[in-house]
Amino acid sequence: MALFDENVAVVPVRRRRMPRTAARGLWALTVALAALLVLTVLPTSYVIERPGPVHDTLGEATAADGEEVPLISIEGAQTYPTAGSLDLLTVEVVGNRERTPSWYELALAWFDPSRAVVPIDDVFPSGQSTDEHNQQSAALMVDSQKEATAAALDELGYDVTRLVRVHALTDDSPARGVLEPDDVIVAADGTAVTDTETLRAAIAAGDGAPVTLDIVRGGAASTVSVTPVEAQIDGELRWAIGVTIMQDFDFPIQVTIQLDDVGGPSAGMMFALGIIDKLTPGELNDGREVAGTGTIDADGQVGPIGGIRQKLYGARGAGADYFLAPQSNCDEVVGHIPEGLRVFSVDTLDDALTVLTALRDGGDLDALPTCVAG
Repeated sequence: MALFDENVAVVPVRRRRMPRTAARGLWALTVALAALLVLTVLPTSYVIERPGPVHDTLGEATAADGEEVPLISIEGAQTYPTAGSLDLLTVEVVGNRERTPSWYELALAWFDPSRAVVPIDDVFPSGQSTDEHNQQSAALMVDSQKEATAAALDELGYDVTRLVRVHALTDDSPARGVLEPDDVIVAADGTAVTDTETLRAAIAAGDGAPVTLDIVRGGAASTVSVTPVEAQIDGELRWAIGVTIMQDFDFPIQVTIQLDDVGGPSAGMMFALGIIDKLTPGELNDGREVAGTGTIDADGQVGPIGGIRQKLYGARGAGADYFLAPQSNCDEVVGHIPEGLRVFSVDTLDDALTVLTALRDGGDLDALPTCVAG
């Protein structure tokens, strides 16, 4: 019995060809997926800045041991109740030299007004590791707290003594064996030294001759002599004694600022305002939600900061209605103010206090400086 009829021809079924439009779509999808894969793993040379945590200088912060403590605490003077907030803003950086964001992450950030894509060298200078960057940032924060305390106490009429302290010595310093880190330089060739400029001027005036320094070390006063050498400083040949110095202060009351894991100097102005609010009766901000940013020096001058656009969005996200911005950052503020946030331009601590006084006393806010185009 035959299972097949050998005279019957079997004709194969012809496959239907894929329509050209479908084929093109498949190729486009394949290319897109391949491109997406490349963009996900290909290294970049950028990082992303985005709004970071917001901290109320009138509120609490988490200490290193996990305990909640006042962000600003004061001993040796009467303090007063506060209300509302005086928020300082931070910026988070996504990425570092060890791990940069993918091109896909950069593309998403590019279309988000609260984020910024910046070259990695702008945040992590070439030759500087992430750890070195963090250490430098922490040191700037410590200096900022001192300058802010000095500015606030000076504003309130306290007697603040300015000190010039030795921070470190260079490897080839002519002061090795003579000066030590933490020495306080009181005078140079008989001229009282209260800031860096005074010390440099005294050294330069000697034109290479030995300079006599009155110092305090561990509470004991003494006099030493150092012979300067010529060195390149800021592109100029100058006489120098081979030390890095820092501005320090002797405060009449104890002000402690507790804020871990935050670096840089940009919180200075808000620290100063928080200190003033705690040391004066009434509510400096009328109990309202106020945020701001800006460096500050002991003379109360407010300086520019980075990432102000991210800080504007961070402030609004935290519920702030008013924002104090450094006048020198105004060109970055215009056109980037989130809806519902009112921005005032300040150049000094007194300018910031003028804004808060107007809020408290019902003053004319429209008469206060703000950031405008041009």
